[in-house]
Amino acid sequence: MATADPKSSDADASAGKKPAWKKWLPIALLVLVGAAAAGGWFYWQRSADKAPHQEVQKAAAPQPPVFHPLEPFTVNLNGDGLFLQTALTLQLGGQNDVEQLKLYLPQVRSRLLMLISSKTGEEISSTEGKQQLIEEIMARVREPFAPGLPEIQISNVFITSFVIQ
Repeated sequence: MATADPKSSDADASAGKKPAWKKWLPIALLVLVGAAAAGGWFYWQRSADKAPHQEVQKAAAPQPPVFHPLEPFTVNLNGDGLFLQTALTLQLGGQNDVEQLKLYLPQVRSRLLMLISSKTGEEISSTEGKQQLIEEIMARVREPFAPGLPEIQISNVFITSFVIQ
């Protein structure tokens, strides 16, 4: 009688079966390929997201300032017998503002002459007085020149000449 060897019966039974690691190999490969594909997709999305932002940052680069010098003014000041001779340069929002300003230049000059002639020499001779005058000039220039027209975008007024006599 032949005794059954336990090792030989297990070997015979498992001869028709694959080892356990061979069963899990295709699943592990699928998981690995899926993870690699997901990683590649996320990397591609991040690099694609950065490109438009870089273009927007380049497009949003600051534009050079637009300056428009006005012809010098000579104005009698209010009440003290003095006059002011001044030259101003306006810093505008863009070329469209320059064109609108040129169209309405007589109104601009009139507004500024009326404003400056209402001041006394004492009011505008100090640094604070000049700063207040600049703010008032910007407010007057911003006002629409006709109904339905947009405000002129003005960011600063530069006094390039200022003589009180």
